[in-house]
Amino acid sequence: MTHNLRSRAWFRLAAAYFAVGVMLGVAMGASGDHSLFPVHAHINLLGWVSMALFGLIGTVHPSINEGRIAAWQFWMYNVGAPVMLGALALRIKGFQSAEPLIGIASIVVGCSVLLFAWLVFTRIGARPESLSSATRELRAS
Repeated sequence: MTHNLRSRAWFRLAAAYFAVGVMLGVAMGASGDHSLFPVHAHINLLGWVSMALFGLIGTVHPSINEGRIAAWQFWMYNVGAPVMLGALALRIKGFQSAEPLIGIASIVVGCSVLLFAWLVFTRIGARPESLSSATRELRAS
């Protein structure tokens, strides 16, 4: 997956999670049952907000989306997050056997976030490319 395709995938997934999060919020409001509020909050934060930020950062700094580590980060997050959210919903609704799955999926998501942080620290330079280009142009004139 090229860096542009990965950013587009992050944006599309973010929009899907946003729609799901809003629909869950509407359903909770209409029913008066707010027991899934933690799932609603995690859908919006891990899905909508985090994925949109992954896409934005990858658009501004395409190197974030290149290579095997970026692919691992993408897939770990996108397997771990829905599993964690589904297991959390089951746990809240009384299925205690979902607890270990929440833990495993949370570790997968956490490792994906650590990979993302590593990509940020190792692939984004001290200055944005546009600033360094502008600085080079000023020095050349």
